[in-house]
Amino acid sequence: MTGQDFNFYPGTRIIGKWHRKQYELIRKIGSGAQGTVYLAVSDGKKMAIKLARDRASLIAEVNVLKQFEQLQSNPLGPSLYDNDDWLYGGETIGFCAMEYLKGTPASEALRKRSFDWTIVFLVQLLNQLKKLHESGYIFADLKPENLIIIDPGHQIRCVDFGGATKIGRSVREYTEFYDRGYWGMGTRKAEPSYDLFACAMILIDAATGGRFERSGYPQDQLLRKVKEASRLVPYQSIIFKALSGRYASAEEMRQALVSQAMERQQPSTQMRRRGVSATAKSKTNDGWVSAWLAASIMLTIYIVCVLVYTM
Repeated sequence: MTGQDFNFYPGTRIIGKWHRKQYELIRKIGSGAQGTVYLAVSDGKKMAIKLARDRASLIAEVNVLKQFEQLQSNPLGPSLYDNDDWLYGGETIGFCAMEYLKGTPASEALRKRSFDWTIVFLVQLLNQLKKLHESGYIFADLKPENLIIIDPGHQIRCVDFGGATKIGRSVREYTEFYDRGYWGMGTRKAEPSYDLFACAMILIDAATGGRFERSGYPQDQLLRKVKEASRLVPYQSIIFKALSGRYASAEEMRQALVSQAMERQQPSTQMRRRGVSATAKSKTNDGWVSAWLAASIMLTIYIVCVLVYTM
């Protein structure tokens, strides 16, 4: 065991020092700068256990989760069940027990699904961020690895709130590709625009096939990447605005995305813009019907997202 990483065998039993609740570890889910997460079981119920040597950091995350639980409607992340200390080999290890969110990591889902689904997920995420920002925090380390798509239902949830930062303070935990400071496009001051920059980078990541390192003039490099990605053409103005910090809120960016997504799903609008002639329409009738059906399906998804995630 080094740093914040732990490697315990399946079957290891954890007994809380103060609350005396017992947990049996099943397998490691993942590890990061703030600790290691295991799938565990307690009283026949599966849950996620996060272990950390830095107990102060863990307590800060626990406090954030407690505050989020007070928010109404759709939850931002996992429910918190317990937080305690574990005495192991003469060492005190802090841990918290949370709801086990079963689904597909967004990093995997965005690679397997069409780009339209990235827009759907981002619309949901922006609604989650709206609540988070209104509670006085930003997510800070916002990236696909810290998001999960719940099965079934295609709902997006945030995981690993270790980087959550109070608005006005300095961001201390971040991933370079999604960090505006890395690209020279802003400070690391915790404010809503910091998270919205990361949202724009998630779109760029999904559209270009992966992350890339900065080179030359970082700002010009990013803008060039956006202009060269055909999938991003309909959303260029939205992305540029998010990258430059010109959105006042997550809700403003969400509305812009929904409006643009719904507009491009209207076959008649697309037909007029492309100037398709009557003859061309006749020749491509079968293909157009297929495209129209696909567009209708996506539009329905958008409408459902708007109705469900703005309640």
